[in-house]
Amino acid sequence: MLTVSILAAPQTANLRQSHIDALRARWNGGHALWLAPEIAAEFMVETPPADFWEIWAELQIQGLDLAIQPTKGRQKAILIADMDSTMIEQECIDELADFAGVGPRVAAITARAMNGELNFHEALIERVGLLAGLSESVIAEVLRDRITLAPGGRELVATMRGQGAYAALVSGGFTDFTGPIAAALGFDENRANTLLSDEGVLTGHVGLPVLGREAKVEALHEIATRHGVTPAEAIAVGDGANDLGMIQLAGTGVALHAKPSVAEQAQVRVNFGDLTALLYLQGYGRDEFMT
Repeated sequence: MLTVSILAAPQTANLRQSHIDALRARWNGGHALWLAPEIAAEFMVETPPADFWEIWAELQIQGLDLAIQPTKGRQKAILIADMDSTMIEQECIDELADFAGVGPRVAAITARAMNGELNFHEALIERVGLLAGLSESVIAEVLRDRITLAPGGRELVATMRGQGAYAALVSGGFTDFTGPIAAALGFDENRANTLLSDEGVLTGHVGLPVLGREAKVEALHEIATRHGVTPAEAIAVGDGANDLGMIQLAGTGVALHAKPSVAEQAQVRVNFGDLTALLYLQGYGRDEFMT
């Protein structure tokens, strides 16, 4: 059996019974279950609808997300998440670059790297090089004044951990940020790159090897093995090209508000919902959320 999930953004809450009824009739779906009024609902079908992506595109115009996945094993044992523009709303390196006076230049490189147009390793080395001479104290200032947690992140991590899952924050960003963010959200562990400094000043270098796409895949394999499960029992979420490996490896891989070239390579795409969409995709109802 397969489960069809229909999701609206919490701030718009524009999912109607008529949407559900029309889909169930078209695909001969089973009984509909509301997970959150006007935000999330699901029903089961026996076979994959041939016109799934056609209907997905129609619902996107209405501001609704649509996903289909095997019903069995939907609730995952591992959450592995990207940080920048996923668990937080910013790109940390872009915020640091703004302080260094090279904001637009670095932001342009970041956008191209996340869209898969540039080699991640080389793009990171180039961007970090532009931060040379920046006071290390700026990191704390950026964390305090410029970084905001993405909506639904606390509920996602708390609910999955409350159900016994293991949560890992794995970022192509920097440990100076993943440490505090992981602690704030309740992740079990975090992995990222290390910004190198000398006497309180950034040197423009990053510790090697660079944690990029392959390192995220390796992290998922390693964490799964350590917990005696397979990557199929993980849900992965990210937005950039360096997240595609883990998104495609995980049992449920979610491209969240992702770059177009990334989203088109993911089977589950959330363009309107927030991070609680990952809970609805696993069948959790709103009344089961923890904080």
